[in-house]
Amino acid sequence: MSGTSADGVDVAIVRINGRGLSMRVELLHHHAHPYPAELREKIFSVRGDGAVRLADLATLGREISLAYVEAVQSALRAAGLQPADLAAVAAHGQTLYHAPPNTIQWLDPALIAAGVGCAVVSDFRRADCAAGGQGAPLVPFADYLLFRHPTKNRVLLNLGGIANITFLPAGASLEKVIAFDTGPANCVIDHLARQAGLPGGFDRDGALSLQGTPDFQVAFEAIRRWKLIFNPPPKSADTPEMIAAYESVLHDQKKQSLNLADQMATACTMAALGVDLALHHCNPRPDELIASGGGVENPRLIQEIERTTKLPVRRTEELGVPSAAKEGIAFALLGAATLDGEPSNVPSVTGATRAVILGSTTPRP
Repeated sequence: MSGTSADGVDVAIVRINGRGLSMRVELLHHHAHPYPAELREKIFSVRGDGAVRLADLATLGREISLAYVEAVQSALRAAGLQPADLAAVAAHGQTLYHAPPNTIQWLDPALIAAGVGCAVVSDFRRADCAAGGQGAPLVPFADYLLFRHPTKNRVLLNLGGIANITFLPAGASLEKVIAFDTGPANCVIDHLARQAGLPGGFDRDGALSLQGTPDFQVAFEAIRRWKLIFNPPPKSADTPEMIAAYESVLHDQKKQSLNLADQMATACTMAALGVDLALHHCNPRPDELIASGGGVENPRLIQEIERTTKLPVRRTEELGVPSAAKEGIAFALLGAATLDGEPSNVPSVTGATRAVILGSTTPRP
């Protein structure tokens, strides 16, 4: 998995038994493989500008795919495994554009199959889009398998570039699950960090966010301007529109002079307001808010979410799933479902007219 933050590839090597909603998963190894700085800049350039030369687009796909190959090879070495031990690599690809029903998760699965030496399952969004869905979020299938509870109403909160929730009502069937994007999580903070030239292009450990004082007026108006904030689910989005909403408010309110720490704290409040508004779609009120993704490492972001929602934030580690590995595990489960011929979209989440088998399979070379 490589998310909208485009910081690199997270590899989860898992053993899966059973099929469909009876799948059980064991995490054998998790490996984080950062993108080279030049590749990350190319990705953000394409996503920010929305335009690219065809030759550059082709080169970018090759570089992303080779980064996936290197990530999987490194993970296999660390786990003491061989390509022959794998049934397949489930590879989501790098999101370059997402505005349903149009979506681009850029990847060359044949190059990964050749580089690793095993089958590849990829292109998970399109079958759902073809069935009238948003093609996202896709992780709720795994959230249901991993975190459903007979008596507790749980919200799984993913804090990547984008924030999204999966609501698992107590004892609910898969058909009762809802999930959707709530607005930014890290994308505005990361954008500010890249503009400021911070090492790695993010606010490490939330150090600057913690120092700042949020401007609530800017945060509230920025989340209000995100075009989907008041839309009912299903809904999914992309990061450029969230960054644009934040920047337009700074401009209109003449707040560009806010220092970097205050802007980052304000971006945390913007994200928290989006999460809080999203919880109004959850009935009954959630008992637990369980977070994963890179945003859990930003204490200011977590503080703002807890303050705004009036709910304590737990981490998935408390339930046996490493936060950084959760989305990698999710795509392994989706890939396994594809190999078994089992549907794994959730129509109540994506708005698809029917359950469909996700992903395309590139055979072992």
